[in-house]
Amino acid sequence: MVERDMDKRKTATALSGGSGNVPEARRASRRIPQPVLAPARQGARTKSGGRPATVKSLTKGLRALDMLLQEGDVGTTDLARRLAIDKGGASRILKTLVEDGFALQGAGRRYQLSQKLRPAARMPQPPPGVSIRERARPLLERLNQLTQESSTLAVRADDQVLYLDKVDTELMLRVSRPIGTLAPLHCTALGKIFLAFSDAAPPVKLVGYTDRTPVTESALQATLRQIVERGYAIDDEELALGIRCVAAPLRGRGGHLVAAIGVSGPTVRISRAKLMEYGELTKAIAESFTL
Repeated sequence: MVERDMDKRKTATALSGGSGNVPEARRASRRIPQPVLAPARQGARTKSGGRPATVKSLTKGLRALDMLLQEGDVGTTDLARRLAIDKGGASRILKTLVEDGFALQGAGRRYQLSQKLRPAARMPQPPPGVSIRERARPLLERLNQLTQESSTLAVRADDQVLYLDKVDTELMLRVSRPIGTLAPLHCTALGKIFLAFSDAAPPVKLVGYTDRTPVTESALQATLRQIVERGYAIDDEELALGIRCVAAPLRGRGGHLVAAIGVSGPTVRISRAKLMEYGELTKAIAESFTL
């Protein structure tokens, strides 16, 4: 979708514990923005012509989420040391995660995972100090290189999918969703991976976003059976018209699902035939993932 600078600034300010309007940022983060096509912004490159610069405050918030997923229990001092920030900043980040429902405050200044993220916490985790994002980053870059489209990493967050990392296409017309946002399980390729290969349950009400969205249980179950047979999921204009996506599972030790990676692009570049081709490619690259 078009990266909405205002929403990104609000979310980034909240995660960094800054002085921004936290309640307003929280409401913005809970919306499910509809992805749309837009030209890639000019001027977002670094001076050397490389990738766009990251939003540092948002990165700190995501690293705090990584710590919660890996360790399940995080102290203010531990987070401050890991992020190289003061305890006040670490405290504001953790309190923002509590306010958004991702963490719970325990005794003293220690914080634990909320129920929203506990399903992900039961999955095998990387060794201490190594996050899923770090391990999956080379796969995203490889997908981007081979398809020239945007690639994304996501994990399950309760009954939705949470976008953890991405590599945007360098083409003028692109599909993108901001890191840290949530999306439905039943009509996104990444989300359907968790419905097909884990104990995730579909929402009670299957909301229709386009005329191609599966809105009946029978239609969704038929889709999930296809995903299990193919080994990858597709989103053929189910969340937004003009956009197609594929996704495949990332498995840890013992074959347990830990995350999903995918490729997204406009229908003018990704035909249905190419969608299947990208599905096989994504599955092959995902199979190289190790924890």
